[in-house]
Amino acid sequence: MRKNIKTTEAIFPMPVLMIATYNEDGTIDVMNAAWGMMLERDLIVLNLTETHKTVQNIKARKAFTVSIADSDHVVEADYFGVVSGNNTPHKFENTTLTATKSSLVDAPIINEFPICMECEFIEYQNEPYGCGVVGKIVNVSADEKVMHNDQVDISLLNAIAFDPYTHGYYKVSERVGNAFKDGLQLKK
Repeated sequence: MRKNIKTTEAIFPMPVLMIATYNEDGTIDVMNAAWGMMLERDLIVLNLTETHKTVQNIKARKAFTVSIADSDHVVEADYFGVVSGNNTPHKFENTTLTATKSSLVDAPIINEFPICMECEFIEYQNEPYGCGVVGKIVNVSADEKVMHNDQVDISLLNAIAFDPYTHGYYKVSERVGNAFKDGLQLKK
């Protein structure tokens, strides 16, 4: 039997994305965003409002990075979601994380997060059904510790997902099937 429940951001799992930019003074700003996805192979969309300091920075610098949060850094990832850059402009300094300036875009790469997409800002869509920030991915880098045979191994990544029902974080790590293959057994 099914039961109707309260509407929420009900798609699960939701990624825990760390969006990093530089503030006007060159300090690092990072925010936690669950509403982000691939638009095309090299385009990313982040459903963020213009009230976020990070969005203001993206528009000013024309660049940002998107990192995948992992279970080793759940405290820092959550902190970047509960503290606003509008009220705490140097919140990155309250963590022990480190960053390297991207050589391709005007944005920081957070060294401790295992995967990072370096992005050029394309546009901000603010119509009633607009997507928010749209960016072009110009480079993706991964820490060698999450690689196996020159590919990212999700079981080593320990990415975390946001649970919108209970506001929990869950580690995504166990492979349960093979995409574009397992379903072929039902093909007639």
